[in-house]
Amino acid sequence: MRYIGLDLGTKTLGIALSDKLGILANPLKTIKFDNEDYESLISELEIIIKENDIKTAVLGLPKNMNNSLGFASERSINFKELLESKLGLEVILEDERLSSVEANNVMISADLSRNKRKEKVDALAASIILQRYLDRRK
Repeated sequence: MRYIGLDLGTKTLGIALSDKLGILANPLKTIKFDNEDYESLISELEIIIKENDIKTAVLGLPKNMNNSLGFASERSINFKELLESKLGLEVILEDERLSSVEANNVMISADLSRNKRKEKVDALAASIILQRYLDRRK
């Protein structure tokens, strides 16, 4: 079974997909959208989900370092509800603390330029979020 990983921001959505066995996560793409226009993401996500026969999404939940939930968490919870109602997906919230930091560190280690890192950070963060979930499932 394939999974989709999502890293939601205010203007971008990082997307990752698992392999068909649900073992490895790989960055797919980043979708840019108008500030907080989450409804506009549904049609493109629907295509990806149908093409890859996905039944479950793993959405990053941005918790504060003290484990509390803030405004960013509320945004993810609302997006989870939108995905479930519009696409009929099961959406699992996964703690995403430091996923973007980890993604940037990986790209710095790979000697990617600042511009390349900026383009790829959201999809790589989505991959990290999804991989954490897949590893925990084992």
